[in-house]
Amino acid sequence: MAGNDWINSYLEAILDAGPSIDAAKASLLLRERGRFSPTRYFVEEVITGYDETDLYKTWVRAAAMRSPQERNTRLENMCWRIWNLARKKKQIEVEEAQSMSKHRLERERARRDATADMSEDLSEGEKGETGDRSAHDSTRGRMPRISSADAIEAWASQYKDKKLYIVLISIHGLIRGENMELGRDSDTGGQVKYVVELARALGSMPGVYRVDLLTRQISAPDVDCCYGEPAEMLTPRSSENFMHETGESSGAYIIRIPFGPRDKYIPKELLWPHIQEFVDGALSHVMQMSKVLGEQIGGGQSVWPVAIHGHYADAGDSAALLSGALNVPMLFTGHSLGRDKLEQLLKQGRQTREEINATYKIMRRIEGEELALDASEIVITSTRQEIDSQWGLYDGFDVILERKLRARIRRGVSCYGRYMPRMAAIPPGMEFNHIALYDDVDGELEGNDDTSSSPDPTIWSEIMRFFTNPRKPMILALSRPDPKKNISTLVKAFGECRPLRELANLTLIMGNRDDIDEMSSTNSSVLTAILKLIDKYDLYGQVAYPKHHKQSDVPDIYRLAAKTKGVFINPAFIEPFGLTLIEASANGLPIVATRNGGPVDIHKVLDNGILVDPHDQHAIADALYKLVSDKQLWARCRQNGLKNIHQFSWPEHCKTYLFKIASCRPRHPQWRRNKDEFEDSEPDSPNDSLRDIQDISLNLKLSLDGEKGEDTVAKLSKGVLRDAQKVGSIERADQNSSKLPVLRRRKHIIVVAVDSVSDADLTAIIKSIFEALREDMVSGSIGFILSTRLTISEIHALLLNGGIAATDFDAFICNSGSDLYYPSSNSEDLLYPSELPFALDVDYHSQIEYRWGGEGLRKTLVRWAASVTDKKGENEEQVIIEDVEHSSTYCHVFEVKNPSLVPPVKELRKHMRIQALRCHALYSHDGSKLHVIPVLASRSQALRYLFVRWGIELSNMVVFVGESGDTDYEGLLGGLNKTVILRGSFNTAPSQLISTRSYPLNDVVAFDSPNILQVEGYDVTEIQLALKQMGILKN
Repeated sequence: MAGNDWINSYLEAILDAGPSIDAAKASLLLRERGRFSPTRYFVEEVITGYDETDLYKTWVRAAAMRSPQERNTRLENMCWRIWNLARKKKQIEVEEAQSMSKHRLERERARRDATADMSEDLSEGEKGETGDRSAHDSTRGRMPRISSADAIEAWASQYKDKKLYIVLISIHGLIRGENMELGRDSDTGGQVKYVVELARALGSMPGVYRVDLLTRQISAPDVDCCYGEPAEMLTPRSSENFMHETGESSGAYIIRIPFGPRDKYIPKELLWPHIQEFVDGALSHVMQMSKVLGEQIGGGQSVWPVAIHGHYADAGDSAALLSGALNVPMLFTGHSLGRDKLEQLLKQGRQTREEINATYKIMRRIEGEELALDASEIVITSTRQEIDSQWGLYDGFDVILERKLRARIRRGVSCYGRYMPRMAAIPPGMEFNHIALYDDVDGELEGNDDTSSSPDPTIWSEIMRFFTNPRKPMILALSRPDPKKNISTLVKAFGECRPLRELANLTLIMGNRDDIDEMSSTNSSVLTAILKLIDKYDLYGQVAYPKHHKQSDVPDIYRLAAKTKGVFINPAFIEPFGLTLIEASANGLPIVATRNGGPVDIHKVLDNGILVDPHDQHAIADALYKLVSDKQLWARCRQNGLKNIHQFSWPEHCKTYLFKIASCRPRHPQWRRNKDEFEDSEPDSPNDSLRDIQDISLNLKLSLDGEKGEDTVAKLSKGVLRDAQKVGSIERADQNSSKLPVLRRRKHIIVVAVDSVSDADLTAIIKSIFEALREDMVSGSIGFILSTRLTISEIHALLLNGGIAATDFDAFICNSGSDLYYPSSNSEDLLYPSELPFALDVDYHSQIEYRWGGEGLRKTLVRWAASVTDKKGENEEQVIIEDVEHSSTYCHVFEVKNPSLVPPVKELRKHMRIQALRCHALYSHDGSKLHVIPVLASRSQALRYLFVRWGIELSNMVVFVGESGDTDYEGLLGGLNKTVILRGSFNTAPSQLISTRSYPLNDVVAFDSPNILQVEGYDVTEIQLALKQMGILKN
C-alpha cells in the first residue's frame, strides 16, 4: 500500500482484517457464497493498483456511512466502477500502443522513401546546386553564443544602427504589462509572463526599433478594464539596458486586437473558431504600422516585420497565416504541446480520445502545431529535451531526417523539395536587477541591507517560526503540491537521513491555501500525504510549510535560504525547463535538481550543483548532505552560478534570439526588394499608377485550340513564366492589365466561392448576384471575384457557356488558390482570335512558393498515387491518376476514380509531412479531384494577398458559399469578411472525403457570428435582403 498513506486511518476504522483472500479467489463471485468482503477487496485489489487521487472523495463518502451494510454496498459499487475503469484503461493503452507502433513504422518507411529520393551522389553539379539552401536553414546563422558580459558593448555597437520591427503573438489569457494576474486561470500563467518580458526585453535591444505583442482585446465585466485598451506601452525595467535612439513609435507595445465575443472572456479552447478574424485584424494592424514606421525611419518605404513569432498552438496557427499573407519569416514556440498532453491524458485512462477532444479541442490544437511546423523557419524551445521527446511525436518533425537534410544543405546537395524547421533551444531570460546578493564575511552571510533600519521581510518570520534552530542551512523547495513535483520523495529522503536532519532544515513552499479540504483533490491528497510524512518521521521543528506567500515574497525566500548557506532543490519527476533553478542560482543558491528534462541544460551552463534520479531518495539525501556539509563545495557552486547566470539574462536571450532571426532568409512582399536581412530599402510602394503593374503582371495568352495555345499551357506547367516575363511578355502588361487598378477604387468586393453546385447553378447564382447589384455595377462601386478550384481555361468555358463576360470580374482565384488572374478588356493585341487575354499575377506566386516542393513533391505524389489501387480479383486498377492537363506550376492535380478507396486528406497530409514535404492537400466537393498546392496557399489567403497588394479592405468583402465546399471550405467562413451561405436543394451532397474531419466544423467556425448569414436559395430578392442586412445595399 505504498504511496497511499492517506487512506490508512480510514481503513483501520472499518476493516476487521482476517486472513487475506487468495489471489485466485479475489472475485466478486465470492459474494454468492457469502464470503465476499467489499472492504477487503477494496484494500487488496483497488488500493494497491490505483492512484489515490481517483478514489479519495468516494472513499470519504463511503467511510462516512454509519450503517455497515450501506457502507459495504457503496464500496461494492465503487469496486465495480474501478474494475470497469481498469478494463477501459487497459483497452486505451492497447489502442495507443498499436497507434504508436503504426506511427513508428510509417516514419521509418518515410525515411526510406525520402532517402531513396535524395541521391547521395555528390557530383560537381550537385555541389553547385544551391537552390534549396536559401530556402532552408543557412549555415551563416550558426553564430556562437556570447558567453561574456563584457561582449555586450561590442554587440550593441555593431547593431545599434539597425531598425527592426518584430511581431509577437500570444492570443489567449489576460495580458498586461504590470501586476499580471498569474494563476488567475489556466490560460494566464507562465506563458503570459514570458511573452510580456520577451517583448519588453527585445524593445530595449540595440537594433530593434519596435516590438508589437498582439493579443486579444477583452471588454468583459468580469475582467479589469485595462484589457479593453487597444494599446499599452511596456516600460523598460532598467534605463541602463541598451538605451538607444528612440522615435515616435519606438519601443515595445501590447496591441489588443478585437476578435471573438466582444463582451466575454473565454478559455483558449473556445478561441479556435475566431482565429481567422484575429488574423485579419492583425494583418490590418501590421500593414498600418509598417506604413507608419516607413514614414518615420524607412524614408517613405514600408518597414515590414523582420519576423512574426507565434506562442502556443493558437498563435502558431495565426502566425502561419499572417506570415504567409505578408511573406515574412515565422518563428514558433509551443510552450505546451498538444500531442504530449494527449499522450499523458490517455495514459491516465479516465477519458477516451473522443472525450479528450471534446474537452480540449486537442485535434484542432495538434493540427495548428503541425501547420506551425510547416510554416516556421525556426522553432524555439527552452531545452533539448523538448526537441527530442516532445516534438519528435509530430508528423512534421523527425530528428533523424532533419539531420540528414541539414547535412545535405551544408554540402550544397539538393533536398528535392524537402524542408524541416530548425530547432533552437534558447533558455528563457530573467531580470536580475532586483536581486540583492550577500557577501561572505567571517564565515557568515551578512546582507548589505540587513541593518536595524531595514527590518527583515515578513515572510522570513513566517518561515523561521517553524524551526527549533532557524540558523541551520535551509533546504528550499518551491512548487505547487502536484504529484509530478515529487515533494513526498524529498520529505522521505530528509526524514530517513539522520545526518541531514541534524545539519539542515527543510522549507516547503507549496502554493497558497486556507483550508486543505477546499483544495482540489489532487493538491489536497499530496499535501495530506506530506503532512503525514512529517508526522511519521517526527520532523516538527525541522520542516516549514507556510500557508501563504505573495509573488513579491519569492525573492526574499531565496535570499533567506542563501543567507543560511542553504540549497535549492527541484526533485520533479520531469521538469520541462526549471525557471525556479535559474531564480535560485541568481540569488546565490547551489542547486540539486532532477536529471530529467531542462535542468540538464541549466546545469551544463551553470555547473552549480548536483543532478539526481528523482526516484532515488537516497541519492537525493546524499546530494543535499554533500552540499550543506562541504562548505568549499557550497562556495564553489555558488560562485559558478553567479559567474555564469548572465547567460540566462534577457539581454543574452535576446542576442541569441536576434542572431537566429538573422540566419533566416529575409522575405517580404515580393514587389518590394531588400538588399539584406536588416535593411528595408524597397522601391516605392504601389500607387494608382499603372507602372507598378509591370512589376507584377504577365499577360498570358491562353488558346483553347491550335499549336500556340498548347505550347503556352505546356510552358505554364513547366514553370517558365519568369523566363517569358524576362524576354518581353510584359511589354503590353500596362495596356492589357488596365483593369487592375480598378480594384483599389471598389467600395465593396463580392466573392463567389460556391463549390457545392452544378455549373448551371453556379452560372445562375452569378447572374442573380449581378442582377441584385446592377446599379452598383454600373457606378463601379462594387467589384467581383470568382474563387474556385477550376483552371483559368475551365473558368473561361464556364463564362462563355453562361453568356457572362470575363471583364465583369476584377479577378479570378483559380486552382484552389494557387493562381491569381486579372481579366483584360483590350483585344487589340490578340495574335489569334481564340486567345484568352488574362494577366497572371506572378508576384502572388512569389508569395506562396515558400517551401513548395515542386518536382520532388510531384514524384512523391505520383508514387503514392500508384500505391492506392482497387483490387478486382487478380487485377489491380489505379484509383488516383495524375491529371497533367489541369496541373500547373503551383498545383499538382490528380483525378480520383473511386473516392471511397482514397484516404482522407488528413492521412495524405500526414504522409507528406513525415517525408518533410510541405503542402496543402485538398479534395474537391464531389471527391473527384485532388489538388496539392503550396502549404500557405488557399483561396482565403489569396483574398488577404489582394488586401496587402491592392489595399482592398477585408471587412468590405462579401463571400458567397454553399452549404458545404472543398476541403478549404472552413477558411472562407471566418475572418473580417462577411459570408453568405446559400442553402437549398440545389446544393449537392459532399463526398465522404470532405465530411471526414479530425474535428467538427463547429470547432473552427463561429456560425453564430454576425458576419455569417444564411439564406434560402439564390433568388435576387433574397440576395438583396442579405446584402442590405450586411450594410452593402442601402436602398
